[in-house]
Amino acid sequence: MADAGPDRLDSDTPKQVTPLSLLERARANDPEAWRRLIDLYRPLVLFWCGRGGIRSEDAEDVTQEVFAAASAGLSRFRRDRPGDTFRGWLRGITRNQVLILFRRNQGHPRAEGGADALARLEGLPDPLVVSDEDEADQVGQLYRRALEQVRSEFEERTWQAFWLTVIEGRSPAALVTDLGMSTAAIRQAKSRVLRRLKREVGDVLD
Repeated sequence: MADAGPDRLDSDTPKQVTPLSLLERARANDPEAWRRLIDLYRPLVLFWCGRGGIRSEDAEDVTQEVFAAASAGLSRFRRDRPGDTFRGWLRGITRNQVLILFRRNQGHPRAEGGADALARLEGLPDPLVVSDEDEADQVGQLYRRALEQVRSEFEERTWQAFWLTVIEGRSPAALVTDLGMSTAAIRQAKSRVLRRLKREVGDVLD
């Protein structure tokens, strides 16, 4: 069975229309695009909330506020400067919402650490710039979720060629027998998946 979606996307015919990316569709208020964007980033936002000292019973509410603020401000998100990323932009929104919750509850703090935690959070630089193993693991899971969003567009052998070369780091020459594909076909399959991934979510991944 041919990979109908990518084959159409890779066509060089003059009539080809490049599909909008996930971010572009979200900016156009496409509900399905927003659902997919939230599916990608919700676990990471919840992780950041935990890092900010937010209790689990409050984290869901903060996460909803984060995506509401992101929806309202998405038209202003730009990647004009080196280092500008959607993840960094969303992390800044999350930090603001965490601070809002702390300030709202200073008299009867519900966030872990109360006023002391608020002071620490306000006095520290944005922790997003200092990654660690836990956050790196969360970001790795984010990329895997992005891959799952395009996986259904490819037949299994194409996907295996991509997965084994890119994710597991195996050489195309070592996979010829296992996949029943030439090295050129394996490289082409890898490129097709990477192009599709970049086209779909390249502007919301680092």
